[in-house]
Amino acid sequence: MSLEMRGRCERCGGGLAEDGVAFICSHECTYCEDCAAGIDLTCPNCGGELARRPRRETK
Repeated sequence: MSLEMRGRCERCGGGLAEDGVAFICSHECTYCEDCAAGIDLTCPNCGGELARRPRRETK
């Protein structure tokens, strides 16, 4: 099972590159760096911790 690499921030709707910085919770809610900082690295959907999303090698 692999992560769904969502392409948009759930808060501001901004685009997220697959190899760019993004933050996710354990339910894969996804946020850009600015929005994650603005919500103190806490997911507003589930209350879980937001952690930096791992990047995949681009081909």
